[in-house]
Amino acid sequence: MPANRSRLSRITVAAPAAAALVLGTVAVASPAIADPGPTGPVAAKALPGTHPDWATQQADAGAVPAGTAATARVYLAGRDQAGLDAFAKAVSDPNSPQFGQFLSADQVQSRFGTSPEQVKAVSQWLTDSGLTISETNQHYIQVNGTTDQLTRALGTQFRNYRTPDGVHKAPAADAVVPAQVAADVAAVSGLADSVQKASSNAVSQAAAEATGQSGAKAANAAPQTSLPTVATCSDNGFGSKIAYGAPQGYEKNEPFAPCSYVPSQLRKAYGVTKSGLTGKGARVAIVDAYALGTMQADANHFATAHGDQPFAPGQYSEVVTPDQWQHQADCGDWSGEESLDVEMVHGLAPDANVVYVGANSCYDQDLTAALNKIVDNHLADIVSNSWGEIMHGKSGDLDPGVIAADNQALERGAAEGITFMASAGDCGDNSPTAAATGVNCQADTNQAQTQWPSASPWITGVGGTALELKDKSGSYGHEVSMGDRRSVLSTDQQSWTPFPGNFYFGGGGGVSKDFPQPWYQQGVVADSISTVAADGTKSATPLRATPDVAMSGDLVAATLVGYTPAGGAYSEGGYGGTSVSSPEFAAMMADVIQARGGRPVGFANPSLYDRAGTRAFHDVNDAAVHTARGNVVDLGTVGGLLKVRLYKIGADQGLAAAKGYDTATGVGSPGTGFFKSFGLHGNQGQDDNSQGDE
Repeated sequence: MPANRSRLSRITVAAPAAAALVLGTVAVASPAIADPGPTGPVAAKALPGTHPDWATQQADAGAVPAGTAATARVYLAGRDQAGLDAFAKAVSDPNSPQFGQFLSADQVQSRFGTSPEQVKAVSQWLTDSGLTISETNQHYIQVNGTTDQLTRALGTQFRNYRTPDGVHKAPAADAVVPAQVAADVAAVSGLADSVQKASSNAVSQAAAEATGQSGAKAANAAPQTSLPTVATCSDNGFGSKIAYGAPQGYEKNEPFAPCSYVPSQLRKAYGVTKSGLTGKGARVAIVDAYALGTMQADANHFATAHGDQPFAPGQYSEVVTPDQWQHQADCGDWSGEESLDVEMVHGLAPDANVVYVGANSCYDQDLTAALNKIVDNHLADIVSNSWGEIMHGKSGDLDPGVIAADNQALERGAAEGITFMASAGDCGDNSPTAAATGVNCQADTNQAQTQWPSASPWITGVGGTALELKDKSGSYGHEVSMGDRRSVLSTDQQSWTPFPGNFYFGGGGGVSKDFPQPWYQQGVVADSISTVAADGTKSATPLRATPDVAMSGDLVAATLVGYTPAGGAYSEGGYGGTSVSSPEFAAMMADVIQARGGRPVGFANPSLYDRAGTRAFHDVNDAAVHTARGNVVDLGTVGGLLKVRLYKIGADQGLAAAKGYDTATGVGSPGTGFFKSFGLHGNQGQDDNSQGDE
């Protein structure tokens, strides 16, 4: 998707619930209900984080008038949250006797879902407060009313507060759910009126280079040693063509960046071709916003243009509701994102069934609804989410109601055996320093941090690498962390400006201060990493580190995508981002399902961390790779200007790939023993367990 477009955006209450979230359970980032004892009554339950940090006494701008229109979404807790926590963990852990004993969607609903009695009780509480119910389902109750009615229901007044982006309303104290429904309510969202959006983790090379500094003036009669005035790339492996005529950069003679990779090259690089696997029998869902009307035709066009087979009849399907789409002006065009996701899954798992699930907008509640739609109907075995957002910003923090609702959907999916993954982001450590020059950063960030939902303990966060191929066919060479520093050719074509370059693009990762360390990271993620949050906050106990794995996604070593934009013609161009990495890994897991004889893996992280340090993964280590890091991107003459850039790869902001687990690439990228380790006779990589050292 074009640079600076928001991807699936999330409507969020600006509520900083960091401390409360760390104290909560791994399963759901909302406060646990106190145990009342065998016969004691359930106490009223406060909802930490619903009163945001920015709503201070000093910023108070007066009470919100009692009759002001208000809405809220009350998320339902289900019958047995503690039971769901335990069951989802047991069936996901290869070391548990219950591993792989998943339930059907109906069984999950009947055992852990919301009961009619709970819906009735919560509805009664809300209507008794004067609120009007506009929508009810097994996951939430949407209500409309006035501010004074919300005050009556939740025990807190609402006031206006001055913020950097205007005056916003928020609860004057944390909302409180009364005792009679405390066990039935998981969270309440929408109480504060600030809005945050998740940004896309797909960036078009062309769109990114259309912004920023201009190019150099093209020479009228360029000598043979000058830079080409037509777009030029290395077409026979990484660095196979030297950019003669370029000024000296990080090395004396730097190469042109590689031509954008196509699926056949990626299949060979990551062992798919050698394995013979095609994802046959697996179902992969892709979640984005809206839908591109030409998606299947475009994917077929792209596949056949690059020597692959198009979708077979019935292999591709969509779940979309165009009559309910909203917020298009805020969300922008998602066509590039969708095309990238579909074509990457089909490219690396060509026989897998693909279902595209288009959310009705890029706002949080619509994305959560898309996740629930997949889980409620078990639409897929694997789900890729190439979108995300920061959890802490200048205008507030991510709504804890969104976190609780998403985690609940992910846990229910784990109980069904569904593998969820999410892009880790394209802004390095998401710090203000990165955001100052990064092409795909959220300017609202106020600290180094991880991204949601990849930071969830119940999802596989997929980071990025810069993949170096040895040759045109796709033979694996090396990988370094996905991180680029960028300079522009000077007007006189004699130097690079600035030099060294500024941070421009990089895989996301770090340690989240919002969640305790999940069980599967114990013994793999060093305490020296897990006890220091991305923003430097130190913790007495280990925290959740991201990403979990990584795959090719760099903007220099880009991936080719083809689609037909609205009102335009089909064309192809290079894309980068962890939006590439997430569907790539989704396709790899579809191939794993085939290798397992059709048996799903379910929540994958316990199985992935069990394989850490074996040949199942390339242990991506920047320091171990000694090839040239400078790459010249020559886009040719555009509008009378020669557009040439110098990139230094393996230079992420605040993150670096090192030996063992790291917050740039997790446990690494799929290695030579990846598929064998998941085979029917090698469940934990016993047959191929030497260290991968790429």
